[in-house]
Amino acid sequence: MPLTGLEDITPLYGLNHYRVDEPYRLLLRWLLGREPDFSDLGSYAGREILEAAYRVDLYSPPHLVQWSYRGEPSEKAWLDPMERKVLEDLVWRFGVNRPPFQGGSWLEHYTGVYLVGDPGISCILTITVQTAYAVFKYGWGEWRRIYRGLAGIERPLLWGATWFTEIQGGSDLGANETVAEPAGERIYRLTGYKYFASGAGLADYALVSARPPGAPRRVKGLGLYLAPRLWDGKLNFRVRRLKWKSGTVAVPTGEVELLGSYAWELGGPGRGIYLLLEDLMVSRLANSVGALGIARKAYLEALLYALERRAFGRRVAEHPLAARDLLEMELELEAMTALALRAVKAFDEAWREEPPYTERYHLARLLTHAAKNATAEASAWITATAMELWGGIGFLREFHVERWHREAMITPIWEGTSNIQALDLVEAIVRKRAGESLLEDLKRSMKSAADGEAAEKAYRIVESAVKDAVTLQGARLEWEAKEILRRIARGSAVIYMLEAAEALGDELLAEAARLYLGWRVLGRGLEMPGEDTIRGIVTLRGSLGS
Repeated sequence: MPLTGLEDITPLYGLNHYRVDEPYRLLLRWLLGREPDFSDLGSYAGREILEAAYRVDLYSPPHLVQWSYRGEPSEKAWLDPMERKVLEDLVWRFGVNRPPFQGGSWLEHYTGVYLVGDPGISCILTITVQTAYAVFKYGWGEWRRIYRGLAGIERPLLWGATWFTEIQGGSDLGANETVAEPAGERIYRLTGYKYFASGAGLADYALVSARPPGAPRRVKGLGLYLAPRLWDGKLNFRVRRLKWKSGTVAVPTGEVELLGSYAWELGGPGRGIYLLLEDLMVSRLANSVGALGIARKAYLEALLYALERRAFGRRVAEHPLAARDLLEMELELEAMTALALRAVKAFDEAWREEPPYTERYHLARLLTHAAKNATAEASAWITATAMELWGGIGFLREFHVERWHREAMITPIWEGTSNIQALDLVEAIVRKRAGESLLEDLKRSMKSAADGEAAEKAYRIVESAVKDAVTLQGARLEWEAKEILRRIARGSAVIYMLEAAEALGDELLAEAARLYLGWRVLGRGLEMPGEDTIRGIVTLRGSLGS
């Protein structure tokens, strides 16, 4: 392997990030019934993606090319050539965005997002697949074919974006002030200002929320529109600036002004908000698996460092407290991965539905809210613990482990904050009766659980949380909403882990579920297992030494 210098900055360099991740591969096999081969992408993630992300974060962020040499507005985001090459490889060579549109599974798409790990690069993939999703399902006429370029099925490659957020509203989409004026058959002209616009200067097509004249001043008054970068060869919207961010540097995020910008209608008032929320489900699932991808890389950094670094006469990993840190991190990762991938599977089974939706769709929505929130909290904690295990050098920006924590901190915020997820989950239980669907799904899983007694204890926790969501009222319900979500997420994760353990014949996964149950679900503390169990779980079934 040629020397690059990065091998002295992170122990992740040169690893195949798919082959070393036995727990993820087990859970993927459980849900797909087979194990797709992502080895080539795993190798690419351990070399080219790591190099590009490190370079962009520290030395070469995107910047806005405001004017051309001709004196005409350009407003394109310049990307480091290495980042652009990585993005093109991911979409075209590895086909990360193709599977759902070519008879494949969303589990395969999201595995690509998970392996990429870097949320800036993943964000560009996600906002592009969100755009492809909306056009594929709700596009019409000749321009529906655009989804093929966005999905990487045919050239030219196209980039997408989702521009919903405005300064006065943030997560409150009902506060959107962008106006959509009719300008032809299903063509509108949009006027407004989008404050957090990822993909600004990069997107060929953007999904935009706006309100036609006379539509209600609520979320149901919003429509969803597709605005191309160019209309009749001229710029169709203006990029005012790119933002400075703590992390996610690789994705250009800016402010976009719509000045009578032409757009095609995907769904008008009364329907547009449902299409918009569908699209947010796509990105919230990406946020879930992306948060876990960040956390997995931070965990690997911590484990490999602890297996090599010596302190007080022995390796860091041999100290019981450090071993406990690693065990807790891995238990959290495996539980949240089971939850997130089960949410993706539920979405995979329901994503072609259109409003009004069935119970199956509302179950996917509930699991998505739970996974988005719980994985984000897990990622923030795991990445902080990984930094701590590195000691003082873990706080230095020159080493890779510090960046994972900065990157993880966006995951509770993006695509609806944790508070929004908790309130939306409660709404799905109260108004859509999704809690009943969840409990039925968990009962089915329990029939094939590796440990029926443990599954029953977890089920009772979820059942009580669903009951609280239904019976509590007003301010008290809102006060408890996030705790209700945590109980549902963690209890469900245990049951899904036990179902997977039985299907795969994996006793370590069953033991991980039991340990997680006592620690995170029942709150009894983490029982100290035998050394072989600790070693097996912590070293990812022994694939990373002992």
